[in-house]
Amino acid sequence: MGQLVDGEWHDVWYDTKSTGGAFKRDNAKFRNWITADGSAGPSGEAGFKAESDRYHLYVSYACPWAHRALVFRKLKGLEDHITISAVHPDMLSDGWTFETDDHGATGDTLYGHDFVRDIYVRANPQATGRVTVPILWDKERETIVSNESSEIIRMFNSAFDGITGNTDDYWPEEMRDDIEAVNARVYDTVNNGVYKSGFATTQAAYDAAVHPLFDSLDWLEDRLGQGRYLMGDRMTEADWRLWTTLIRFDMVYHQHFKCNRKRILDYPNLMGFTRELYQVPGVAETVNMHHIVRHYHYSHESINPNRILPINPVIDFDAPHGRGGLKAA
Repeated sequence: MGQLVDGEWHDVWYDTKSTGGAFKRDNAKFRNWITADGSAGPSGEAGFKAESDRYHLYVSYACPWAHRALVFRKLKGLEDHITISAVHPDMLSDGWTFETDDHGATGDTLYGHDFVRDIYVRANPQATGRVTVPILWDKERETIVSNESSEIIRMFNSAFDGITGNTDDYWPEEMRDDIEAVNARVYDTVNNGVYKSGFATTQAAYDAAVHPLFDSLDWLEDRLGQGRYLMGDRMTEADWRLWTTLIRFDMVYHQHFKCNRKRILDYPNLMGFTRELYQVPGVAETVNMHHIVRHYHYSHESINPNRILPINPVIDFDAPHGRGGLKAA
């Protein structure tokens, strides 16, 4: 994240002065949709038809929001149809960069830009606001389709089915109301809850975030004791939206963000769930734990001013999950 103000770059992670020490996340600014026939989606404009090799995804392996998009690109068989660029894990005063001196950082494979902010300015020379990933880019129109991860994964879920032949549906129409209810709580108290806890600058703001976080983890542990997935026996987007936080929790959020009442390892159902989804074919390839650990501990100077990287636990995500008598695939 970062911010363009009057043409100058500012490193803005969070605004706590105006919120009583609480972390507040900005809304995404680009909200167009890729559709099978190019018609307009729920927001934005028409003209973004699903086509092979037309779109490009800018991601950070460290970022859980970008990780959602990487997972859906894998689940839906889109690797040969949507190209990617991955940023460097360090996000300092210049924001996300395309440096390539770290394994997994690809550089900007489309334009050779130095910074992610250059992509936003390329789409709109008057661009202002935070510069975030993921970015779904249209190579034909040379503009940003969307930088809202929750909507990008829904585009990937169905828009390209006629091209790939992959009709797996993680957003089934008959379950949408129930999925939305779970997503809302998970987003507010878990996905964003770890950030609200970690970036809080007052005790009151921290307390207001960390207790709902663990209340929700307890709730999720109980829910996963009653069904294999959050919606019962069917895997949906709700599972993957939760999973990108769980896979990072013990390695960064527990210590770095002071979310340390319990680890995911201390929740049998949540840990089994995390392992099971990690073992879905191809998903492990989307996890770069080096980038995850490096980014959080090195980039957040206000939390870790000496930039010391912790030794961290050794967690075997390939171990059998054994939930409810189930064995790993």
